[in-house]
Amino acid sequence: MPFLTAGYPDLAATPALVEALVAGGADMVELGIPFSDPLADGVTIQRAGLTALEQGVTAGDCLEVVRELRSRGLEIPILLMGYYNPILAYGPEAFVADLAAAGGDGLIAVDLPPEESEELRGLCRAHGLDLIYLLAPTSGSERIAKVAALASGFLYCVSVAGVTGARTELPPGLSDFVREVRASTDLPLVVGFGISQREHIEAAAAMGLDGAVVGSAIINVIERSDTYEKAKKVREYVEVLTGHRRINTRRHDGKG
Repeated sequence: MPFLTAGYPDLAATPALVEALVAGGADMVELGIPFSDPLADGVTIQRAGLTALEQGVTAGDCLEVVRELRSRGLEIPILLMGYYNPILAYGPEAFVADLAAAGGDGLIAVDLPPEESEELRGLCRAHGLDLIYLLAPTSGSERIAKVAALASGFLYCVSVAGVTGARTELPPGLSDFVREVRASTDLPLVVGFGISQREHIEAAAAMGLDGAVVGSAIINVIERSDTYEKAKKVREYVEVLTGHRRINTRRHDGKG
């Protein structure tokens, strides 16, 4: 489940980059709504969001990207992921209605506590959308059960008590956290924050997780690539993550 900030590196490039993710084997796409104070995001996604904001990208533009992707024939689920303030400024009822009309499947409002989400959850339910909740590894069993009872679609298990950003290994204790969440729900469980390698995804699957979100690492690929190769490099990277492409290694025995 790759993540892209809508409008990074620019709004015109976003649909083609999403299509590259799908060509690489993505099963679902998260599009980030740029926001000036993204408290849960590390430096990479902050930088991408700032680039989009400097170009004037709005929540309404993100909805138009969803509409454009559907008009181009994209069929996999699309989620918008962001913070509540842009949704509130747009108007929650109008935003949810417009997201559904554009062809979206769900919404993540990172900083909206589940206890305060009744209005948005009701609007999403009325329009056939899933409001996705995040659970941190610091969540106790009582809170996990409470959030699981409100959830639909899937539960997003945050791997670390920190911000987004590519990391070299999964944190210790993640499997215990996943086991505790699984005991409270039959919904699919997805892990995010720090996932950047095929090995991470394989380890997550071995823990019983159903999906993995990769964001910062993909934005890093976009940032490093030349303008006309961004989509190609993104597709190749996702192919490695999904197992559709094997990493070439140089032999050191003098025979290759």
